[in-house]
Amino acid sequence: MPVMPGAEPYRHEGGEIGVLLCHGFTGSPQSMRPWAEYLAERGLTVSLPLLPGHGTRWEDLNVTGWQDWYAEVDRALRDLLERCSQVFVMGLSMGGTLALRLAAKHGTDVAGLVLVNPGNKVHGLAAHALPVARHLVRSTKGIASDIAKEDVAETGYDRVPLHAAHSLRNFFRMVDGELPQVTQPLVVLHSTQDHVVPPADSARVLSRVSSTDVTEILLEQSYHVATLDHDADRIFDESYAFIGRLAPSLGKEGTATGG
Repeated sequence: MPVMPGAEPYRHEGGEIGVLLCHGFTGSPQSMRPWAEYLAERGLTVSLPLLPGHGTRWEDLNVTGWQDWYAEVDRALRDLLERCSQVFVMGLSMGGTLALRLAAKHGTDVAGLVLVNPGNKVHGLAAHALPVARHLVRSTKGIASDIAKEDVAETGYDRVPLHAAHSLRNFFRMVDGELPQVTQPLVVLHSTQDHVVPPADSARVLSRVSSTDVTEILLEQSYHVATLDHDADRIFDESYAFIGRLAPSLGKEGTATGG
């Protein structure tokens, strides 16, 4: 299947500091592209993969599971580690959950995490119905484009495939158990109004990780897809400042590469 316009993966070869960006469930790299380009313009090596089953049609997602999505970001991280001296991982929604698992599994190879509205749990009655409902109904209404800013849309599916959603539920549960293994410096930015992932998920992440260098930032002007919303510039600036604090060579590199 052809990839939706704008949903293509993105890669930029920059300096010794690398960043892996992970998009969300039923979304695509389009939701992270401005962030990726912002970091690339500042001399960083940036990888923004397209997760399996995403960016084409929702039926393709329904035959994939968390193992496929995680394998893709794990591969991208290993690729960055081969050419970069430090690698940071950043994610939106389920992408934040993928980032947390990478941190739990790869230890000090992940230099730090920036999470935007990270998912931790499938909430409500839907979560309990998924194991049975997925065999009766193929999909339900979509979750894309929860954005406060007018005339901005997320490139994602208009349906949520239920087999994939069931796998996502299992993934959330597994990563919740792995959160104490996360020790890296961490920034969590979460929206006060989010119609997809409640603030309780960010609170749960913050309460269970073992990181001691932790920053929590509230995004009061944005909904779920904050990377395309009113607070996008703040997210980008905070992430770059975070990298700069933990990677002293960053400023010199940006100058050497001309940004």
